[in-house]
Amino acid sequence: MISFQVNKKPASFAGDRNTPLLWVLRDHLELTGTKFGCGIGQCGACTVHIDGHAQRSCITPVSAIEGQSITTIEGLASADGVLHPVQKAWLEIDVPQCGYCQAGQIMATADFLKKHPRPSDQDIDKNMTNICRCGTYVRIRTAIHRAAELAESGE
Repeated sequence: MISFQVNKKPASFAGDRNTPLLWVLRDHLELTGTKFGCGIGQCGACTVHIDGHAQRSCITPVSAIEGQSITTIEGLASADGVLHPVQKAWLEIDVPQCGYCQAGQIMATADFLKKHPRPSDQDIDKNMTNICRCGTYVRIRTAIHRAAELAESGE
């Protein structure tokens, strides 16, 4: 039995220890906000936070998260429902086109902004590696800058 936390709640998994975290989240815990994209850790649609750091869940075996804290898109907002600054910015800028990659984009951005609270366009281009098949990168960049503003102002 592998025990961990997901979105600040205790969770466990008694199946195959090599099962990717993505499938434990989606199939076992029924948290379907985290998406399957490529299955090889390249696209980032499956990005979650493991102990506060963005990780690709499709290539993370559940055995690697024993005792750790996982945050999915469903747990990014505060317990009282206040959206994270990145979520607010994504809505304000109307980032998604198809929306499939956006949970992963948001999770990657939330971690990125902890390290780069006032990012330049070059910081964004260098560090944001999630793929958007619709090509909404201009809106993503705008939303990242807006999220940084919201976070700085405490909104």
